[in-house]
Amino acid sequence: MSITRIQLWSCPRNLSTALMYSFAQRADCTVVDEPFYGHYLQFSGVDHPGRDEVLATMETDGEKVVQQMMGPFPTPLVFFKQMTHHLGEVKEDFMADCLNLIFIRDPREIIASYGKVIPRPTMRDIGVQEQFDLFQRLQKRGLTPLILDALPLRKNPEATLRQLCADLGIAFAPNMLSWKAGARAEDGIWAKYWYTNLHSSTGFQAYEPREIHLTDYQENLAREAEEYYLFLREQQPKQGESSSQST
Repeated sequence: MSITRIQLWSCPRNLSTALMYSFAQRADCTVVDEPFYGHYLQFSGVDHPGRDEVLATMETDGEKVVQQMMGPFPTPLVFFKQMTHHLGEVKEDFMADCLNLIFIRDPREIIASYGKVIPRPTMRDIGVQEQFDLFQRLQKRGLTPLILDALPLRKNPEATLRQLCADLGIAFAPNMLSWKAGARAEDGIWAKYWYTNLHSSTGFQAYEPREIHLTDYQENLAREAEEYYLFLREQQPKQGESSSQST
């Protein structure tokens, strides 16, 4: 069976878990939640909630994680929810056999959400520069990735998902728009620290603009990250253009 592997290279505190739940509704798709997380915690040494539990239960050798990802699956479509900064120095050859999608969000919104768990995140924590760097590396290899901004997905989930599926070369499935409330079997063991609000949802929540308040430290970080975000946002296809990716 031929397998299409989608690598979602997200920043944290985006709609990446909601998007994973969306793809999990498809009968033809297997989803995998942050397979490099244990590897990241080991090489970075960062102290995240549930760190010891994650390290005790996940593969921490990045190259072995790649072997697992590129191995057999029971469905023709596999969706890997990834945090870009989890990669570290893993060899990226496997990306040539995947559809790569960089999922971006305004840094101020990332930091406002992330700061509720970790008040002083670093640039590495929020992953925006790593997304920029990954885009550059893939483009040099002729593997220009798709770019998806969280804002249109929040404003119009159905239209955005339809376009995304078309860009990925797969059929849109209407059941991608909703799911049952509660935890999912595919959730990482860290879900109890990060997914509480999502577990009460049954679909993409309606977009509501909100006022964001950041500390001085967080504002400085947001300004530093903004240039990477704006660059990536500009790489999205303009209206009337079709996006494509070489593999």
